[in-house]
Amino acid sequence: MSLSSSPPSPAPRTTSAGRYSERLGLPWWFWLAGLALATLLAVEVWMGASGVRAWLPFVVLPPATALGLWWLGRVRVEVRDGQLWVDDARLPVRYVTEAIPLDATGRREVLGVGADPLAFVVQRPWVAGAVQVVLDDPADPTPFWVVSSRRPAELAGAVLAARDAG
Repeated sequence: MSLSSSPPSPAPRTTSAGRYSERLGLPWWFWLAGLALATLLAVEVWMGASGVRAWLPFVVLPPATALGLWWLGRVRVEVRDGQLWVDDARLPVRYVTEAIPLDATGRREVLGVGADPLAFVVQRPWVAGAVQVVLDDPADPTPFWVVSSRRPAELAGAVLAARDAG
């Protein structure tokens, strides 16, 4: 499993050692394509009709599409206060034994055919990198977390720094 070599993206907010913050937003072209398709669908429904069919598709479809795209890109990954936060799930870093940065191939290997069904996975297909966080918690059957990240080496380093600081 190797380090990610993804193209440059907006840098995540990284502060002191053991702190990290990143939002797994959608690429700009998802927004462009989604809103263009919603507008095209609105035009297809309209097709020169009068009355409610003339304006309702344009009022409903593009905003609904924008809301759906926002919802897909809302997940935030953070390391703060001695915990790894992924959306609303949290993991105290004292249970972390290893944090392994993964590129697209490594992620595919970890989440492929032989994947552990008990693993906690937050995977976004538009984000190439990921981090596998291996756990050692006797009270929890979850063997590891796999979390998408545009900067997997920085996220893994922040998780390990937070663990070592605590």
